[in-house]
Amino acid sequence: MKRLAALLFVAAIAGCYSKSTAPQTAGTAPTISQLSPSSATANGPAFNLEVDGTNFATQAVVAFNATAEPTTFVNSGRLIAAIPASAIAASGTASVTVTNPGTPGGPYGGGTSAVTSSPKSFTVN
Repeated sequence: MKRLAALLFVAAIAGCYSKSTAPQTAGTAPTISQLSPSSATANGPAFNLEVDGTNFATQAVVAFNATAEPTTFVNSGRLIAAIPASAIAASGTASVTVTNPGTPGGPYGGGTSAVTSSPKSFTVN
């Protein structure tokens, strides 16, 4: 009986000191205002795509037709993505987006979730 009482006492004390966790919040949404170049020739060579906009995080990633491409952070308003020749092998329209990664929370939760921009169209002639 003493063991049960001691166990209940410890459980009650532990409940008083339990840590609550904060939910993740939405991260800052990036926006794309301009692509340079805005088009390329089908079966052309690989190229660097300059993506201008706002709210780009240092670890932001450019996706070209839903494929994450190697991305260089220039500043919060400019990214450079290396687009391979295989991405422009056929004519059509490619969708370009920027995703800001989420940030981890601390021991009590929190942090931010990843956020992706609205798409911007890139033309492959």
